[in-house]
Amino acid sequence: KSLVFYILFKEIFNMQDAFIVSALRTPVGKKKGTLSNMHPADLGAVVLSATFDQIDLDPGLVEDVIFGCVDTVGPQAGDIARTCWLAAGLPEHVPGTTVDRQCGSSQQAVHFAAQAIMSGTSDVVIAGGVQNMNLIPISYAMIAGQALGFADPFSGSKGWLNRYGNKEVSQFNSAQMIAEKWDISRSEMESFAYQSHQKAMNAINKGLFKDEIVSVGEFSIDETPRAETSLEKMASLNPLIKGHDITAAISSQNADASAALLIVSEKILKEHNLTPLARIAHISVRADDPIWMLTAPMPATEYAVKKSGIKLNDIGLVEINEAFASVAMAWQKEMEYPINQINVNGGAIALGHPLGATGARLMTTMIHNMKRDNIKYGLQTMCEGGGQANVTILENCS
Repeated sequence: KSLVFYILFKEIFNMQDAFIVSALRTPVGKKKGTLSNMHPADLGAVVLSATFDQIDLDPGLVEDVIFGCVDTVGPQAGDIARTCWLAAGLPEHVPGTTVDRQCGSSQQAVHFAAQAIMSGTSDVVIAGGVQNMNLIPISYAMIAGQALGFADPFSGSKGWLNRYGNKEVSQFNSAQMIAEKWDISRSEMESFAYQSHQKAMNAINKGLFKDEIVSVGEFSIDETPRAETSLEKMASLNPLIKGHDITAAISSQNADASAALLIVSEKILKEHNLTPLARIAHISVRADDPIWMLTAPMPATEYAVKKSGIKLNDIGLVEINEAFASVAMAWQKEMEYPINQINVNGGAIALGHPLGATGARLMTTMIHNMKRDNIKYGLQTMCEGGGQANVTILENCS
């Protein structure tokens, strides 16, 4: 019924399809790694420049640049989307705007770009994200107000306190609560994390990322996966919070990266003879309890499947952000989705979680995987601060 409604709605209101014609990313830099001192504007500029090196389209036709970025202070402040575009030497008349939906920022950037195309408002939009977590530490914006007398973004709000009290807003607590509720042991999470590294190393060794990665100088291979890790090493680590099971080994890595996707209308496809990689078949976002924080991918996926009319068993590939092993594992349990179709080339535990860039990085990897393995539908989702989750379903056009 949902699919029939979509077709009728599209015909009545002349809604357009949005197509992805380019999806590129930088290699992911580790903590104190190769990209650690690179200005975020220059890091974002790499993928923007490369997009128009590879696609025969005048960059002056771009109507907006929408980039995700979190902790937008210092070199990430001042609308980093616009700064990246200008740092790339691209046409000055093209505007840019920066999105912060926490970890889902660049996935939301894709959604905003798709909405602009689908509505007929725009025909050419670039969406993506950038983050340098070495230069600006994780959650820096959350504590930036302390010098002005604000302990955090929540305390001091009467409405927030009336609703949620003084409960700590902590991703680490959430990851632990999820592990307990879905009965996932530390050893099971360590096994999942180990497999994430193994899958990422396998992808690197087989050159599976070569079509999606743009070199930054001589740097061309993700440096976050750990070939040398073992279950024994993981088991030896102390938990991040005393009495909990969550350790650094079963958590995503702080990282630096950028990624960008060029999204166009069918009109532009035909006029410029462009070859689409994927059609954006569905976009949605839902939310859950902000104290539990990381559970929203489950209800968000259920909502997306129902609204899109595309059954979960028709989805051949899933990218779910491995913020923590428990998040992806609980989603898999709840959805009863085949584990061997999730994060097939590793996830954020191995490939890092450069906050504002992760959504676009995941989508870039998923698109190239769908093309390589001839997969019709792929679904991406990720947990986000505030208890939110975006879901994108792509249809392979290759």
